[in-house]
Formats: sequence, C-alpha cells, structure tokens
Amino acid sequence: MPRTEPDTAGVIERLRLCAPAKINLALHVTGRRADGYHLLDTLVVFTRFGDELEIGPAAADSFQVEGPFATGVPTDASNLVIKARDAIRQAQGVRGPLALRLTKNLPPASGIGGGSSDAAACLAGMAKGDRAAIGLRLGADLPMCLAAEPLRARGIGERIDLVQKFPALSLVLVNPGVEVPTSEIFRRLPSPDNAPLPGLPEGDVVEWLRGTRNDLQAPAIAYAPQIGECLELLERSGADFARMSGSGATCFGIFADSDRAERTAERMRAAKGSWFVVATQSHASGSFKRRIEP
Repeated sequence: MPRTEPDTAGVIERLRLCAPAKINLALHVTGRRADGYHLLDTLVVFTRFGDELEIGPAAADSFQVEGPFATGVPTDASNLVIKARDAIRQAQGVRGPLALRLTKNLPPASGIGGGSSDAAACLAGMAKGDRAAIGLRLGADLPMCLAAEPLRARGIGERIDLVQKFPALSLVLVNPGVEVPTSEIFRRLPSPDNAPLPGLPEGDVVEWLRGTRNDLQAPAIAYAPQIGECLELLERSGADFARMSGSGATCFGIFADSDRAERTAERMRAAKGSWFVVATQSHASGSFKRRIEP
C-alpha cells in the first residue's frame, strides 16, 4: 500500500512568546455607547516584563499555568488563552492538539492587560492574517495587545494609531495586592463625557503627561485606598511621574534611567514585601519582538 503522509496543514511549530504588560500612560474616558461600552482615548506602552506563553504540538490538548501568580488563574474555557485558541480554530482551521503553558508573572485583575496580553500571544502564535478582527471579538484590549507597540487607542480600543519615534521609558510597576473590578470603577465615574487627549508628545514625555489624566484613578482610589499609597510611595521614591494604569490597581513610576528604577524597586520590595514591585523598561517604537528565542 502507498504510504500516506500525515496532514500537517494548519499545524504550528513549537513557540515561546512574550505577553508584555500594557501600561496606560494616560487614559481619558470620552463617552459611552448605547450598548454600555465606554469610549476611550489612551496612550499605551508595553513593557519588557510580562507573562510568557509556550505553544507546541501534543498528543492531546492541554493548558498548564505556572509562575508566581498562577494560583487562582482558571485553566478551563473561561481563560482568554483557551478562548483565543478555540476562536482561531473556528476561524482558520488550525488542526492538531496543542500543549499550552502559561507562565504568569503579572498579577491578575490589575489594570495592565495580563489576560488580554496572554490571549494576544496565543493569537500571534497561532493565527494568520487579520488577527485583530478575531481578537476584538474576545475583548476590547486585544487589538492593542496584538500591536504591542507605543500607540494611541480610541473608540472602545479598536481604533489604533502607532506612535512613531516614542522612546523607551524606565519604569517601576507597583501593585499592593488588591484586585479591582473594572466594571465597578467605570460605574463610579462621575461622568463618562470628558475631553480627549491633547496632541501627542513631540518632546518631553513626562511634561506632556502632566497635562493628561487617568479618569479612572480617582474612583479606583476611592474603591481601594492602597492605590493612593502606591502613588505616594513612588513619588517619595523619586519618580519623575507616577500614575495608575488602566482601572488599577497597578501603578507606574517613570524614572530618569534604569539604574534609578532598579534601586527604587529594591528599596520598595524591602519595605513592602507582600507587594508586587518590578523595575522594567517599555519598548520604544519599532523595538518589540514577540518571539522569545531559545
């Protein structure tokens, strides 16, 4: 009998991918649609520090979560990584069972897009063509996380413009260990109708940021006062600028250079042993590489 070769169409290779933290440097809420979705105008960067996702062929589908924030992360169909895998299979016919292993380095429900970034890594590894269209069906943050470059996002997050010549920033990320429900923070907004971002920075980023807002910061501090403590600690530690990202509770400080950021993170970890504290850099325009080489 003639030998039948296995059908490998649509089968992916083994990949190791990064899922960076998403930082809202500025976040203006500019309206609300009839369906309840809020309209945003936000300047976003992505950090070198983040989660990692490994994808490879296997005898049977599996999904494993490990890492410092693995506890409590669902491993069933409610996880966005699994939703992304299944959406790609339905849309593009990727065949063959897959082993997925997620290393969870980012705290959950913390305003830095961890789950969305994980799903974006899965989409980037598995899907071909228009990944953003698949991603938007899974969540408004997915198109941003797929781009993973300095960008301005408007609408519900689907209208994206990459920002050219944006510099890398030295950052310290701090989370006091409280989970903040996004829907509750939006519910507490005094008004959804606020002014959009000014023209994007052409020089000093920190100076530009001082003329912007995170409209969710005040309601988030009212819900979780520890966020205010994070911001005060960053400011006292010498940050040139400090703000909350997204709906919280993660805050970021911008520092003059990576050495100062590292030293500050060391001091903060010693003072606040139970908090998540990490020094990192954001990716400059054009510098992001999704695949982690062995």
